[in-house]
Amino acid sequence: MPVTAPFSPDAIRYYHAHLYYTDEAGMAKAQALAEKCAEHFPIRIGRFHQKPVGPHPLWSCQLSFAPETFGDIIPWLALNRGDLDIFVHLGTDDDLFDHTQGVMWLGKSHELNLAQFTDRQ
Repeated sequence: MPVTAPFSPDAIRYYHAHLYYTDEAGMAKAQALAEKCAEHFPIRIGRFHQKPVGPHPLWSCQLSFAPETFGDIIPWLALNRGDLDIFVHLGTDDDLFDHTQGVMWLGKSHELNLAQFTDRQ
Protein backbone atom coordinates (compact mmCIF):
# COMPACT_ATOMS: atom_id res chain seq x y z
CA MET A 1 0.00 0.00 0.00
CA PRO A 2 1.53 3.40 -0.99
CA VAL A 3 2.29 6.02 1.60
CA THR A 4 0.02 9.06 1.25
CA ALA A 5 0.44 12.71 2.14
CA PRO A 6 1.60 14.17 4.40
CA PHE A 7 4.08 11.32 4.70
CA SER A 8 4.97 11.11 1.02
CA PRO A 9 7.85 13.32 -0.15
CA ASP A 10 5.47 14.45 -2.90
CA ALA A 11 3.69 16.50 -0.21
CA ILE A 12 6.74 18.80 0.03
CA ARG A 13 6.03 21.79 -2.20
CA TYR A 14 9.02 23.95 -1.22
CA TYR A 15 11.74 24.48 1.36
CA HIS A 16 12.62 27.59 3.35
CA ALA A 17 16.02 28.33 4.83
CA HIS A 18 15.83 31.18 7.35
CA LEU A 19 19.14 32.94 7.92
CA TYR A 20 19.25 34.15 11.54
CA TYR A 21 21.19 37.18 12.78
CA THR A 22 20.93 39.65 15.66
CA ASP A 23 22.43 42.93 14.47
CA GLU A 24 23.51 45.01 11.46
CA ALA A 25 26.82 43.13 11.12
CA GLY A 26 24.99 39.80 11.10
CA MET A 27 22.50 41.14 8.57
CA ALA A 28 25.38 42.12 6.28
CA LYS A 29 26.71 38.55 6.53
CA ALA A 30 23.25 37.16 5.76
CA GLN A 31 22.89 39.48 2.75
CA ALA A 32 26.27 38.40 1.39
CA LEU A 33 25.44 34.72 1.91
CA ALA A 34 22.03 35.09 0.25
CA GLU A 35 23.51 36.89 -2.76
CA LYS A 36 26.26 34.28 -3.15
CA CYS A 37 23.70 31.48 -2.85
CA ALA A 38 21.57 33.11 -5.55
CA GLU A 39 24.59 33.16 -7.88
CA HIS A 40 24.78 29.37 -7.64
CA PHE A 41 21.16 28.23 -7.21
CA PRO A 42 17.59 29.11 -8.21
CA ILE A 43 16.34 30.64 -4.95
CA ARG A 44 14.03 33.47 -3.97
CA ILE A 45 15.42 35.86 -1.37
CA GLY A 46 12.90 37.36 1.03
CA ARG A 47 13.07 40.55 3.08
CA PHE A 48 15.82 41.08 5.63
CA HIS A 49 13.92 41.62 8.87
CA GLN A 50 15.37 43.67 11.71
CA LYS A 51 13.03 42.23 14.33
CA PRO A 52 11.58 38.81 15.11
CA VAL A 53 8.82 37.97 12.58
CA GLY A 54 6.29 35.14 12.77
CA PRO A 55 7.66 32.14 14.64
CA HIS A 56 11.27 33.30 14.32
CA PRO A 57 12.90 34.47 17.56
CA LEU A 58 15.66 36.50 15.88
CA TRP A 59 16.07 38.83 12.94
CA SER A 60 15.95 36.74 9.77
CA CYS A 61 15.76 36.44 6.01
CA GLN A 62 13.97 33.63 4.16
CA LEU A 63 15.44 31.79 1.19
CA SER A 64 12.84 29.78 -0.75
CA PHE A 65 13.69 26.93 -3.08
CA ALA A 66 12.24 23.89 -4.80
CA PRO A 67 12.45 20.40 -3.25
CA GLU A 68 14.54 19.07 -6.11
CA THR A 69 17.35 21.55 -5.27
CA PHE A 70 17.51 20.65 -1.55
CA GLY A 71 20.44 18.23 -2.02
CA ASP A 72 22.54 20.95 -3.63
CA ILE A 73 21.56 24.00 -1.60
CA ILE A 74 21.65 22.64 1.96
CA PRO A 75 25.21 21.23 1.79
CA TRP A 76 26.34 24.50 0.21
CA LEU A 77 24.72 26.53 3.00
CA ALA A 78 26.20 24.20 5.64
CA LEU A 79 29.69 24.79 4.27
CA ASN A 80 29.35 28.53 3.59
CA ARG A 81 27.16 29.82 6.44
CA GLY A 82 30.06 31.11 8.56
CA ASP A 83 28.71 31.83 12.04
CA LEU A 84 25.09 32.33 10.94
CA ASP A 85 22.49 29.91 12.30
CA ILE A 86 20.05 28.63 9.67
CA PHE A 87 16.61 27.16 10.29
CA VAL A 88 15.48 24.93 7.42
CA HIS A 89 11.95 23.59 7.07
CA LEU A 90 9.85 21.90 4.45
CA GLY A 91 6.63 23.35 3.12
CA THR A 92 3.42 21.33 3.04
CA ASP A 93 -0.11 22.40 3.93
CA ASP A 94 0.57 21.86 7.66
CA ASP A 95 2.48 24.82 9.12
CA LEU A 96 2.79 23.30 12.61
CA PHE A 97 4.25 20.08 11.20
CA ASP A 98 6.51 22.03 8.85
CA HIS A 99 7.95 24.11 11.71
CA THR A 100 8.30 21.28 14.26
CA GLN A 101 8.71 17.89 12.60
CA GLY A 102 9.97 18.91 9.16
CA VAL A 103 12.99 20.91 10.31
CA MET A 104 16.75 20.88 10.51
CA TRP A 105 19.25 23.35 11.88
CA LEU A 106 22.60 24.45 10.52
CA GLY A 107 24.46 25.85 13.51
CA LYS A 108 22.70 26.43 16.82
CA SER A 109 19.00 25.78 17.22
CA HIS A 110 16.64 28.39 18.66
CA GLU A 111 13.20 28.02 20.20
CA LEU A 112 10.45 29.13 17.85
CA ASN A 113 7.25 30.92 18.87
CA LEU A 114 4.69 28.41 17.63
CA ALA A 115 1.62 30.22 19.03
CA GLN A 116 0.41 31.30 15.60
CA PHE A 117 0.21 27.63 14.59
CA THR A 118 -1.25 26.22 17.81
CA ASP A 119 -3.78 28.97 18.68
CA ARG A 120 -5.90 28.41 15.59
CA GLN A 121 -9.57 27.70 16.05
